[in-house]
Amino acid sequence: MNPIIGVSSNLKDDALSVPTANVHAIARFGGVPIVLPNLQDAAVDLIIDRIDGLLLTGGGDIDPTLFGEEPHPRLGSIVPERDVFEIQLVQKMLEKNKPILGICRGAQILSIAAGGDMYQDIYAQSTEQLLQHDQQAPNWYASHFVHVTEGTILSKVAQVEKFKVNSFHHQAVRNIPDGFLVSGIASDGIIEAFESKDHPFVMGIQWHPESLLMKDDLISATIFERFIEACVK
Repeated sequence: MNPIIGVSSNLKDDALSVPTANVHAIARFGGVPIVLPNLQDAAVDLIIDRIDGLLLTGGGDIDPTLFGEEPHPRLGSIVPERDVFEIQLVQKMLEKNKPILGICRGAQILSIAAGGDMYQDIYAQSTEQLLQHDQQAPNWYASHFVHVTEGTILSKVAQVEKFKVNSFHHQAVRNIPDGFLVSGIASDGIIEAFESKDHPFVMGIQWHPESLLMKDDLISATIFERFIEACVK
């Protein structure tokens, strides 16, 4: 059977939106994408019962009070309804051991929901000399390297020690939650991928594989393939 994949959406001016590359990526590898509303509470339980996997898409910034900080001057726009909805989704998906793939902002909200935290702005809050993480290049272009941790799901997907990814972010995961491990880092030390040690497939990645698929990137394709396969089991 083709698994039902919930796809998170942005909310602005009373309108939901999702970049079509996300839904096309799910459909391309055998999933049935369903765009999710930013509702809460009882609706979350009904949604969880009906989806086989969750794709947390990219988007704007995240409310720092959710991980114990107040807003940094470089914090961008936030959508409180989306933050709360996605955190509830993630926590219940983890409880039910259902697959999750978090992309960019999706990786960050996955970390927060599971007990980790994040940089509100990597350039203001990191002490390291950083790469350009908000690339000035087409979204299908891979601009910097990710170094892969041996023995992880990502290493089995990539089959190489490092590979190039695209990059469109100024926030990033800082401390991963308990029960997770770092599976990929940029050359400057920024966490680019992490995954659960306790679930068959729960992964957060900082780049956008759905955009790299425009050029038939093999590693991006394999990430989606493995995610959809996990949702069938």
